[in-house]
Amino acid sequence: MNGAMEAANKNIKKILRKMVDNYKQWHEKLPFALLGYRTIVCTSTGATHYLLVYDTEDVIHAEVEIPSLRIIQEAELSDAEWIRSRYEQLALIDGKRMKVVCHGQLYQNRMARVFNKKVRSRQFTPGQLVLKRIFPHQDEAKGKFSPNWKGPYMVQRVLTGGSLILAEMDGEIRPKLINSDAVKRYYV
Repeated sequence: MNGAMEAANKNIKKILRKMVDNYKQWHEKLPFALLGYRTIVCTSTGATHYLLVYDTEDVIHAEVEIPSLRIIQEAELSDAEWIRSRYEQLALIDGKRMKVVCHGQLYQNRMARVFNKKVRSRQFTPGQLVLKRIFPHQDEAKGKFSPNWKGPYMVQRVLTGGSLILAEMDGEIRPKLINSDAVKRYYV
């Protein structure tokens, strides 16, 4: 969820940069930027954020000042007619959500195909020597100039799906599985 919030903040900042000449007036334009962000169709879902949350499209201020057909229709309905029309709208929710889910799955499949084109398959066999990547969030990472790789380790077992069981050079088996993407061959 944290990554989604960072992405949303990044997009809102992009919108604000286009609207604001002086960085001191950003707070005045923020409501408009948020409205723009909520009403723009997302590539990944094919729907607006507002539609996904409230299951209806947002009524923009211009529609209130210059009433659109939707506003006129809702304003002139009796209570019974409004309830019936709202019930019909609620009946369409499942169809809209299924459309968004299908669009999202197609988008994910496209992204996976693009990613998989760039992936190099790596084959490891027991007994090979490898180095293990040190990721920035791990305890071994000590700063900008620390090494990126640790080892060598010996491949103990190769599991399906690309996981490896590594052993120290003295034969002690490491308890955690490691993804083959996080290791590289070590040549003596």
